[in-house]
Amino acid sequence: MAKVLLFIALCVLPALVSATRILNNQLVVEGYVYCDTCRAGFETPKTRSLADAMVRLVCSDRKSGQVVFKKEGYTDKTGKYQIRVSEDHLDQICDAVLAKSSQLGCATMSPGRERARVILTNFNGISSTTRYANAMGFMVDEPEAGCAEMMKMYQEDEEDV
Repeated sequence: MAKVLLFIALCVLPALVSATRILNNQLVVEGYVYCDTCRAGFETPKTRSLADAMVRLVCSDRKSGQVVFKKEGYTDKTGKYQIRVSEDHLDQICDAVLAKSSQLGCATMSPGRERARVILTNFNGISSTTRYANAMGFMVDEPEAGCAEMMKMYQEDEEDV
């Protein structure tokens, strides 16, 4: 009888603890939102972080495409956001999406940088509960002073290749 109890203690209890840990873990989506002051389409030395921008986490059913989950979050003063998710979205396609800029002068979404795909499940071999989304950006209507000179730096680098 003691051997049976020892077997249960060594095999079953760790499995139960592991299953409980997975079910209780919240996932956190982290990312960064910036203002592209040069309209470069990517981050440059003149890029500014964007505080108080709204980011929406949207998950859709993989087969039907119907939206099944939405949650909003805001960037802090450094342009970073965190959105906590307690549900598992194993069979869904989830994206962090720019929703609203906090600055009127930097409110146009940068094409190709307005969303970032994130995997929101604990069943993918990743032990961390943090999921990092690619940086997303808004851009100004007109480039700021000094941008033309800075962009020449990037063109010179391309010519060297």
